[in-house]
Amino acid sequence: MLNEQKIKKMRKLAAYESGKGREDLSISNYYRSDYIGLALIKNFFITTIAYALLLAVYFGYKSEYMMDNLHKMDLFSLGFKIIIIYIVLLVAYSILTYIYCSVKYRSAQKGVEEYYRELGQLKKIYDREEKRAGRLTGRRKGA
Repeated sequence: MLNEQKIKKMRKLAAYESGKGREDLSISNYYRSDYIGLALIKNFFITTIAYALLLAVYFGYKSEYMMDNLHKMDLFSLGFKIIIIYIVLLVAYSILTYIYCSVKYRSAQKGVEEYYRELGQLKKIYDREEKRAGRLTGRRKGA
């Protein structure tokens, strides 16, 4: 006999596993600090590469002006400004990455907790069915 409640739970669990749950389950394999730390390391490298590319494009665009006025420019203050802007961008993106990953980790943990709760309920349904089947087969053997 088909149990409609069991089928609904199994369908819901399968939909979660193949959809949002795939990412949630992979995130939940990490400790919170490890997940956020890994994201911050990725953020450092991506921000550094993006900033270097932006500087290359900017200096490529202003190359004629810079070659004509290189002798008049204060290269120390230009280098200082470049470093300060880099640090500000890195800190800003790191804060945003920390907030985003914290929220994402918390959301994934809630989703995984719900998933395991649903699995526990499904196991209880199976256990009840097994007990019923055991009682039915026990009656038949004794009769």
